[in-house]
Amino acid sequence: MNQAIERIESFIKNSDSHVVVTADSSGLYAQLKDRELHSIMEGADLVTPDSFGVVWAAKKMNEKVEGRVNGVEIMDRVCALSAQKGYRLFFLGASPGVAEQAAERMRLKYPGTNIVGTRHGYFPSSDDAVVAEEIAPLKPDVLFVAMGIPRQEKFIASTKNIVKFKVGIGVGGSFDVFSGNSKRAPKLVQKVNLEWLWRLIQNPKKISKCASLPKFVFAVVKDSRKQSHQSEDQK
Repeated sequence: MNQAIERIESFIKNSDSHVVVTADSSGLYAQLKDRELHSIMEGADLVTPDSFGVVWAAKKMNEKVEGRVNGVEIMDRVCALSAQKGYRLFFLGASPGVAEQAAERMRLKYPGTNIVGTRHGYFPSSDDAVVAEEIAPLKPDVLFVAMGIPRQEKFIASTKNIVKFKVGIGVGGSFDVFSGNSKRAPKLVQKVNLEWLWRLIQNPKKISKCASLPKFVFAVVKDSRKQSHQSEDQK
């Protein structure tokens, strides 16, 4: 997490627009069949392991990943930094009123947090450019987009040249958590890596998202076996 925040701060200090993807298991599985999402993830400036499934998969593939770096905690850290350093933040997404509630709570939690604007995410993708034009004059350093994978990533990638943010990052259900509409799992549940089950119980509509998890596991196991056989053949 500390490394991710350091990287994000370095992006803010840079004049270019940077894309940050918080990748969970369902998102990584989705990009196998969604070429646009795959391209966005491949070209992102930073991709973080948002779920325990991603950490497990990385270790299975012999990649060094120390632990989860999820959107909720990134957003919390950046809001705290905004209060200290004046970073300009914009909250886009969730249902009407939720982004505003989240912004108000973050201002109370971190007095001085510089949230320059909010907007709900209930608009068609055909209006993405119009919404981006509305946000651009506010010149956000960080654009938080909470519209779910892959919608949020596609909005960020397609509008970065319009908004010209320093950092665009998809944060899924984070606004619901910070607004108080959805409670985050207790620390014990997080520790035993069952936060996904907690979210499912709170919102049964996520069942379709969870349905991709077994497929993700199968794909990882299949690839790790293939990698293992290739290593043996090279010996």
